[in-house]
Amino acid sequence: MSIDIAKMPKLGFGLMRLPEKDGEVDHARVNDMVDAYMKAGLNYFDTAYVYHGGRSEVAAKKCIVERYPRDSFYIATKLPAWSLHSPEDRDRIFNEQCERAGVDYFDFYLLHSLEDGNNYDTYERLDCFNWGIQKKAEGKIRHFGFSFHGTPELLVQVLDKHPEIEFVQIQLNYLDWENPVIQSGSLYEILHERNIPIIVMEPVKGGTLANLDPDIEAKFKAVRPEASAASWALRYVASLDGVMTILSGMSTEEQMADNLNTFGDFEPLSDAEQAVVRDVRDTILDTPLIGCTSCRYCVDGCPMSIKIPDIFRCVNSLRLNPEDWRAKNYYGNVTNGAGKAADCIQCGQCEGVCPQHLEIITLLQEASEAFDK
Repeated sequence: MSIDIAKMPKLGFGLMRLPEKDGEVDHARVNDMVDAYMKAGLNYFDTAYVYHGGRSEVAAKKCIVERYPRDSFYIATKLPAWSLHSPEDRDRIFNEQCERAGVDYFDFYLLHSLEDGNNYDTYERLDCFNWGIQKKAEGKIRHFGFSFHGTPELLVQVLDKHPEIEFVQIQLNYLDWENPVIQSGSLYEILHERNIPIIVMEPVKGGTLANLDPDIEAKFKAVRPEASAASWALRYVASLDGVMTILSGMSTEEQMADNLNTFGDFEPLSDAEQAVVRDVRDTILDTPLIGCTSCRYCVDGCPMSIKIPDIFRCVNSLRLNPEDWRAKNYYGNVTNGAGKAADCIQCGQCEGVCPQHLEIITLLQEASEAFDK
């Protein structure tokens, strides 16, 4: 059964950055967000084995599966290469995911974070592509694909070798279109040329494009005074042909309301608005920022309990506004009861799991120079 892009919801609800209370997912608030999303006629939910330390799939069960008919929504989850050590781990994890989410099948199932090196090698070594085909034959998976953080060359190689792949999820936003590391534009062109449905992650780059410097955001406000910076980023991606669903990891009811407003009466970007986006992009790129998307893969395994994404947000704020005292104040808050940048022991665990391939150790040294002295 092929995927009909036209019938898929353009806005997907990413369950990676859910609101929390006392260190746990706040199911009551997520229920309200799910209800607002479903009421708007949208129904694609994206989770993963590792999100919220395994609690995201449970939240999907509590807030979606147990509250709505199974045929009224799509749920997607992912198999993590870094948790696979033998072929038996594939079924072990999959069965655990079914139990966590309370489902007998997943509508969309992905090999998580396929990239050059260890992850892709693991998926090939453990025959995960054929395993996915078998799971689909068993009715346990409706559609099989992967999320991708690798090079365009690897993407071509994988697609040539595995024509069974039905969709691919890539990082795509106006800031990363020509990013030499992310190469969003090249990845998009490869998939679009092959008519492979595209799921977009990080359309607002982990919040970076939703929280712009006021002087930069003013460029958008001059054209659409009432529109948020996030809405511009989402409209940019949604204006591209071949995009099936755009994931937004919404953390608040306000973000949900803003996104539903953006897609409720969707307008593609006009030529004039495309020019404004290019101007904003060029202005942002004049000030090099740390390309952290706050996925937080680096946090769980940090032996010093350093909240790396939060510290990088402080560094970016300081880079944009060197005289702004709020960055140092925020740094004090995020390191209260947690590791400071100076506590890094340079073990490299964080760099090994970073989808953005950031030189985290070096960047933490910069943060320490700025904030710990």
